[in-house]
Formats: sequence, structure tokens, C-alpha cells
Amino acid sequence: MGYVYIEKIISDYPSSALGDAVTGFCSLVDDILTRFFRLTTYISHQFIQFVEDLVLRDADRYTDDFVRITSGYPKNSSHSICRSVVEDSSLSPQPYISPGSDKGAVDTSNEVLVDTNYEGVDTSYSSGAFPSVFLGFMLPLFGIRYAWKLAMVSWRCSLCYIRCAQVQVCSFTSRVWKTLRGSSDDIGWLKHASGMPPIKDGTERFLELLSHIRNGEHTLPNSFVYLLIPGLFSNHGPLYFVGTKRFFSKMGLACHISKIHSEASMEHNAWELKLYIEELYWGSGKRVMLLGHSKGGVDAAAALSMYWSDLKDKVAGLALVQSPYGGTPVASDILREGQIGDKETRRIMELLICKVIKGDIRALEDLTYEKRKDFIMKHKLPLDIPLISFYSETRIAPGVLTTLNHIAHAELPWLPLLKFGNQESDDIVQGGCQVPVTIPISAAMAVCALHLELRYGERSDGVVTCRDAEVPGSVVVRPDRKLDHAWMVYSSKKKIPSEPDACEMCEAILTLLVELGKTKQETEQLG
Repeated sequence: MGYVYIEKIISDYPSSALGDAVTGFCSLVDDILTRFFRLTTYISHQFIQFVEDLVLRDADRYTDDFVRITSGYPKNSSHSICRSVVEDSSLSPQPYISPGSDKGAVDTSNEVLVDTNYEGVDTSYSSGAFPSVFLGFMLPLFGIRYAWKLAMVSWRCSLCYIRCAQVQVCSFTSRVWKTLRGSSDDIGWLKHASGMPPIKDGTERFLELLSHIRNGEHTLPNSFVYLLIPGLFSNHGPLYFVGTKRFFSKMGLACHISKIHSEASMEHNAWELKLYIEELYWGSGKRVMLLGHSKGGVDAAAALSMYWSDLKDKVAGLALVQSPYGGTPVASDILREGQIGDKETRRIMELLICKVIKGDIRALEDLTYEKRKDFIMKHKLPLDIPLISFYSETRIAPGVLTTLNHIAHAELPWLPLLKFGNQESDDIVQGGCQVPVTIPISAAMAVCALHLELRYGERSDGVVTCRDAEVPGSVVVRPDRKLDHAWMVYSSKKKIPSEPDACEMCEAILTLLVELGKTKQETEQLG
């Protein structure tokens, strides 16, 4: 009715300026409403698309292959909420011309009216229809699409969480299995390694020489310098090899204890031994006989393997006494990676060795099976030198568990002692940081040996298994007594007159080593 009334006014007054103004205003209002509804439709669709893009973006974070979206919609939407609004010139309204103004003057209010094009929705409609009606019909479809995509994302997230849980369970199972297996696959690996020379049994000849020594027949020549090489933690044992050195010195033999850092790495000690051997050789003019205990034997073997070209004319033989030449399960079980509590155990060992003892953690790492395999494969022990492997097994009787037979000292620099102004107090202060400590070392060796026998079924001296102490190409000596790992270097307080002590055992080993050298030399001359 308003339009009919307005047309009647216009027909009655065709030349009236008021009629022209009313016509232009009606056209402008109609065009503004049309563009407003179209803009509202566009904003609604863009908001829905924005929500869909958020869902798709969360879904694309999980790039597994469990679910394929087959709904036909692309993963990466090309729509953007910031798409530029393009003005449609075909639907632009007629400009409003003020009465009395120039026809070319256009109201600048048209600039705020924009035209938008949406790719997925047909916005062409008649002037009598409202786009909100179509939007009402499309909302359920958009809701279904959103619910489907949300369900897919939830399903994929659930599968991802299940997969992560499965990986964690597998990792934990692997760590438990590796912890339980321990060194079962590594003990005695030298016997199965390819290219290793065979060993010979020299136990019978060793027992004969030991019997002669017990009867007072000492045949160890004075034409060599005898070098005793201590093992791991020997710096904290004041009686390490002391009795053996004193025993050899009484017989008029040149005997020395190598001054190496027992808690240093194998490569470092090998270089130090090389320099020390050269010093002894050039100072005395005699070749050097080496006897290394525990890690000392490994260090001596490393020195010969790495610097044999410089030492072949200076070294007469090598005896490895209770040395973990192939490795030891004690070090491997402590430092093995991938087992339960491996990082925590390593931090504890680093604290004890590096901070308390002032050593190097590599000293213990060098005795693991992994490190020994790598080193032996890279550096072969020379075969043109006499070699002896001596090993034993300890007793695990209940009475051994209560034995206290070793006195060591502990350094306590954090406990300063007061000075009282006299010479005696100054001497106490200088040595007061070393406190004697009684260690049940035989009991500890018995417990370790019992553990290795129950877990791996291997005979050992408490630290080194019998199979790992056999050096390929050497003469193996197996005593008929039960001796723990520390018996060969510490003098026992309870000496049995009918049994040989550690000094006599070392003399018998070196005597056998001298005989092997003579036999090898004669064989080379005959050849």
C-alpha cells in the first residue's frame, strides 16, 4: 500500500522535487536491506566455515593412517575468514542524487555497501525472499557435518592415545626383559668369537713350580725387571701388592709397582704404562716382565696392543691375574643402557667414582662387555709374546659371609682437624684425613659370586667369571684352591702353613712365564 500511495503522489506531481526525493530514498532503502541480508548470509557461512576449519586443523595434527575421511571434503580448506569482499557491480544500487545537484554527483554512502560472493551458496534470490530462510534449512546440515568431523577427530585421538600407550608398554616390557636377561648373552663371548687363537692348559706345570717354591727352590732369574700393575680402586688400598713386592725384594729381584691412577681410563693407563716400561728398560737395561691384577691386566694388555711396535723389544711377557679381559657382568649390569633404572644407577656411580673417589667413570665402562668387544676387535693382542691367564673361583660357604680381612683407608677432606701448635699435631693434620676402615671384602666377594652363580650359572671369583678371564692364545692356569678376587694382592691375617700364600703364587706365575719365554725363543731359533 505504501508503494501504491507513493506512486499516486508521483503521478499527481510528476515534476515535484519531493516526489523525486521519495523515489530515490525508497530505492536506496531497498538496496540497503538487500545488501544487509546478503552480508548477513555471508558472515554466517564464513563463521560456520571458520568453525569447520578449526576442527580440520585439529584433525590434521595427527598424521597416522588409522582413519581416512571419505566424506568428500578436503582436509585443508581453502576458505579463509579473511577472504576479500568483492563488490558486485551488477547488483549495485542506483546512486542517490540530491535534488538540485549535478547528476554526476553520487552520494559517498554507497561506498560502505559491499557485495560478497560465497562459493558454496547461491545468493541469487528475488527481492521478496530473505536469505535467512535458506540459512535456517542449512543449519541442520552444517551441524551434522560438524558432529561427524568432531567424531572423527575424537576417534583418531583415541587411536593415537592407544598407540602411545602400546609403545610405552612395549618399551617398559623391553626394559624389564633386558634387565632380567642381563649379561646372559655376553658371558664367555671370547670363546665363540671367530679368529681367536686357542688356549693351552698350564695348570699342571704351575702346580709343580709352586711345589718347588714351597720347598725353597727359587729359580726366578734376576735378568728381568718385574712390574706389578694394580687394578681398580687400588689407590684406596694401602697394602695392594706390598707383600709381593717385599717378597721379591728379599730375593734380590728388581720389582716395582706401577704408579698409575687406578680409576683412570684404560687408554690413559696404557699410555702411562708405555712410558713407565720404557723408563724401566732404559734405566736398567733389562726387559720387563708384567703381572697385572684385575683391571691392571687389562691396562697392560691395552698397552701392548696399542704400542707393541715400541714395546716388543722391551717386554718379555705378560701375566693377567684374575683380569676381566673379555669383560665382567658386574660392570655391565651396573652401566647397561636400556634397563630399568639405568640413568639413576649411572648418576650414582658417577657420584661415587667422579666426586668421592676423584676418578673417571670410563674406568668402569672399559670393563663392560660392549667396550671390551669394541677394543679387542680393533686392537689385537700380539701373539709373539708369552701370555698367562690366571683365574680362580671363590667360596660361597656361609662362614665366608662373616669374614673381615681387609683394612683400607678413606679420605675425608671435609673433616679438618685442629692444630695445637706442635710438630706432632701438624703430622696428625697432614695425615688425619685418612681414616682406616675395615672392609668385609671376602664376604662381599662371596655374595657377588653367589649372585653370579644363581643368576647366570657361572663360576667366578666374585667379580670376574672364569670364562671371561681366559685370554685367547694364552696358557691358562686354574688353581685347585678357592680364591676370591682380592686374595692375590692382599696378605691374609690367618695364614695356613700348609697352603701357599699370594707371594708364592705370584712367583710361580712369573716363573712359568719365564719358561714360556725360553721355550718360545728356542722354537724361533730352531725354526
